[in-house]
Amino acid sequence: MLKRWATVLVTGVSVVGGAATFAAQAADSAAMAKHKTDIGIDLSAMDKSVTPGDNFYQYANGRWMKRTTIPADRSSTGSFMEAFNATEKHREALIQKLVHSHHPAGSDDARIANFYKAYVNTSAINAAGMKPVAADLARYQAISNRQQLSAVLGSNIRADVDPLNATNFFTENLFGLFVTQGLATPGKVLPYILQGGLGLPEREYYLSSSEKMKTIRGQYRAYIAKLLKTAGIDHASERAERIFALETKIAKAQVSREQTEDFAKSSAVWTRSDFAKKAPGIDWGAFFKAAHLGQQQEFAAYSEGAIGKLAALVASEPLQAWKDWLVFHQINSHADVLPSAIDQAHFAFYGTTLSGTPQQRSRDKRALSALDEYLGDAVGEAYVKNYFPASAKARVKAMTDQIIAAFGRRVKALDWMAPSTKKEALAKVNSLIVGVGYPDHWRSYADYKVSPSNAYANEVNGEKVKTEQQLGKLGKPMDRHEWWMNAQIVNAVNLPVQNALNFPAGILQPPFFDAKADAAYNYGAIGAVIGHEISHSFDNNGAAFDSKGAMRNWWTKSDYARFAEQGKALAEQFDTYKPFPDLHVNGKLNLGENIADVAGLAAALDAYHASLHGKPAPVIDGLTGDQRFFIAFAQTWATKMRDQALRQRIATDAHAPGMYRALTVRNLDAWYKAFNVKSGDKLYLPPNKRVKIW
Repeated sequence: MLKRWATVLVTGVSVVGGAATFAAQAADSAAMAKHKTDIGIDLSAMDKSVTPGDNFYQYANGRWMKRTTIPADRSSTGSFMEAFNATEKHREALIQKLVHSHHPAGSDDARIANFYKAYVNTSAINAAGMKPVAADLARYQAISNRQQLSAVLGSNIRADVDPLNATNFFTENLFGLFVTQGLATPGKVLPYILQGGLGLPEREYYLSSSEKMKTIRGQYRAYIAKLLKTAGIDHASERAERIFALETKIAKAQVSREQTEDFAKSSAVWTRSDFAKKAPGIDWGAFFKAAHLGQQQEFAAYSEGAIGKLAALVASEPLQAWKDWLVFHQINSHADVLPSAIDQAHFAFYGTTLSGTPQQRSRDKRALSALDEYLGDAVGEAYVKNYFPASAKARVKAMTDQIIAAFGRRVKALDWMAPSTKKEALAKVNSLIVGVGYPDHWRSYADYKVSPSNAYANEVNGEKVKTEQQLGKLGKPMDRHEWWMNAQIVNAVNLPVQNALNFPAGILQPPFFDAKADAAYNYGAIGAVIGHEISHSFDNNGAAFDSKGAMRNWWTKSDYARFAEQGKALAEQFDTYKPFPDLHVNGKLNLGENIADVAGLAAALDAYHASLHGKPAPVIDGLTGDQRFFIAFAQTWATKMRDQALRQRIATDAHAPGMYRALTVRNLDAWYKAFNVKSGDKLYLPPNKRVKIW
């Protein structure tokens, strides 16, 4: 849920330990093998028998859809995986070299090698059985009163520093922790306290009356019992019923996903004393002391209504239910580093039941993903040294500058915006902090002890180190240059409170960026990504922040009404897309991402036109420059998803499925001209229905 402070291009890139985070827009490299020419786009993926104005996605990707099979270890597939597969191969080569070399004790190279060795050694993990987790389980069983329970809940709190993981609502902790500038405290870094506590992806999985959700609830209860029994916990079925009943009450206490998207209603700042007054039920002194927040006097209480209700459950629900819940989640959240029977049961539910993935990824591939999670900067530093040339960084930085300039020109040209609002908008544009490739400073792992033989301890210690790194920011000015993604990630991010953008090296390669390709291709692919992230500073959430990352209203009433009107129209447009008879895309939930797609694509097109310096674009393989631009954009959203994963995406994710994001083009006048789209075509929108926001 932390996504609202770090707005990513797509959600999770891989399944780590069989978790329910699915591979958003991923693809198998063989299926995505491109017909390489200077044109850049994949001509063999297109189905030119389709009229662009009837189904532009099929026109750009129809033959790819027919020939592509979702890999057995994936819940979805799409264009993002060509880049993901390339980075994975590079990371694999780097890690294998490190694993088979000698390194000084305490070095990052030694940490990487030790972590990998312990993770892939399933024989040692199976031989150890439940011994690695025994001390944690005993700690929970020893709880005898609410004060002790409060202390344990505080000691378990972990800071999430990855926007990819942050899109998930389910967590083993009752509260989440996030550290950045407060929404209502410009310049002051605060710890955010967030709702958590669920083992299913989102509260509606517990509360929805749909038959599909009822079925999943039954399967989840059975899974809880199976996991506990496999772990050797007695009275597994009885405990499972208590755990599920408690989580159902937690779900009812939480606010909805749509409510958590509303910054204006989530900016409350609580003092230490406020917690006892507004959220009785927890011994907050014991909680914060155990969480290493004992000296902190101010907190950002995100979704504050949920905090009080969750605290009340700590007081009202039986102690045994909480102890059972803690035991289950400790095992469930570390299933990948516990015996294989536990790991397999976890994948069977989260990977197959929830996401439809029939086969788990190989252990060595999962180890690479786990390294990204726990030693991401150490791996990233090695990755960029070997695989990200300075020339690529310079070229993408130049494109970013051009698209920012194009966005600025679009703002200046708006005839409906008052001068005062326009001045504030331009201040945001002109003060954007842009990070390309990798951060200026890498995180230190000096305090991270990594064992070559205890994979469980490595994960638990890694979680603690990440949390301490985040807590170390308290009491210091916000670092606007801080990165929230690993350099090797295939994604991009906008950071509203920093007014900053990160474009990791992982996405700065084909199919998004190709130094050999035509400019129209690069502007339609990586240019649209850049424009998308720039535009997040001005979507329905980003527009609430000023140039310094402070949340304040800098709009005139009439300007914001015009902005909101266009947003409503875009939400209604996406509501019309129905992948299933009983389920349509949630345009309101997706609104921020869709605004960023529309505005970002328009800015990227302007920048492409400017790059031609008044000369006509060349026609390549019978396609004009604008045609190649729009096709490149649509092909970056090539997507196939298993039905279970698609349903989960629509229910929980602020990103619309890729096949619908490709239809963003129908809001740009230039697309109609490029493909001669006319009234009567299925995607045709009258000019007054085309959404134009920036």
